[in-house]
Amino acid sequence: MKNFIRCQKYIYITLIGLFLSQDLIAQGCVAIRQFSGIGNAVGQGNILEKGELNISANYRYFKSFRHFRGTQEEPDRLTNNTEVINWTHLVDLNISYAFSERVFGVLSVPYAYNERSSLYEHGRTERHTTYSQGLTDLIIGGGYWLFSGENSPKGNMAIGAGLKIPTGNYKATSRFYNVGPNGGSEIRPVDQSIQLGDGGFGIVINGQGIWNLGKTTFLYYDGFYMLNPRNTNGVQTFRRRESEAIMSVPDQFALRAGLFKPIGSAHGLALSFGGRIEGVPVRDIIGKSEGFRRPGYIVSAEPGASYMVKDFTLGLTVPIALLRNRTRSLTDILDSNPDNKIHGDAAFADYLVNLSLAWRISKKESDLFKSF
Repeated sequence: MKNFIRCQKYIYITLIGLFLSQDLIAQGCVAIRQFSGIGNAVGQGNILEKGELNISANYRYFKSFRHFRGTQEEPDRLTNNTEVINWTHLVDLNISYAFSERVFGVLSVPYAYNERSSLYEHGRTERHTTYSQGLTDLIIGGGYWLFSGENSPKGNMAIGAGLKIPTGNYKATSRFYNVGPNGGSEIRPVDQSIQLGDGGFGIVINGQGIWNLGKTTFLYYDGFYMLNPRNTNGVQTFRRRESEAIMSVPDQFALRAGLFKPIGSAHGLALSFGGRIEGVPVRDIIGKSEGFRRPGYIVSAEPGASYMVKDFTLGLTVPIALLRNRTRSLTDILDSNPDNKIHGDAAFADYLVNLSLAWRISKKESDLFKSF
């Protein structure tokens, strides 16, 4: 029991890393917008006692540039200099509070800066860059641990739910070249992959668990599914196909699991290694699935490390893509015929960087804050 409680202070940092991403939470165009909050909601409550706070800041970066159609990479895009490149930087502030030993709440406030370089969006003659920057969609949620501390000497698991609030600008614009009147520039909505929101309220269902496999080895797992009931958001894509003229508001999902091992004393280094899958489905569970989306998924290996000093923990995880699959979208399927099977592509990253700093605030310190 003591080992389990002590190592909970290590393992939470591996659980609060970004999923989603972004952009899941994922690595490239398949992740149609920045989405990281629930990645922090899944894992924020597992070291807190009643009345305690946990405040964390997470930075995520990736560069997507490798094009896939299905699971097949298209290396000629790089050779011909026609690849689309996305650079995403995302920082989110996460606050969790333990209402009791087993009930906790979470708030996540993300901010993103994105760049997108392409030829095809600028008349297919010159490469230019579009930008988006600002607050993305907030997450507010909570969870419940199924077992009390006395009844969970070998581990515990929690279930939770959250609300994704459309605070991010889902109509972000930038300047596009060679596409306006007389071949001039024009202000248009940026691509779906760098929009700051999707314009819909989302319902997030999540779960997590941690189990002691030995004296100092632990199994962790967590995941979420976000239901996005809204069909489309009214934002133009300026794509060629009529069925893809307006942006879709898709569901998203992520699942990760692995092993976690503290190295040394209770305050020090810990290592982790696991796997994860994240993506966007072809069809939503609730509501229609019309409009443009890039469905698909990424399977990654996820090494990580963390270091704790008193109540502060620094963590780093670097998911490395093993399998990237841009599945056929609903519009691909509907617009195809026996003589022309349509299958859109998407750009993916090779890896994702998650850097986190967390501060666990004790009950005594938390009460001090309340006195002001």
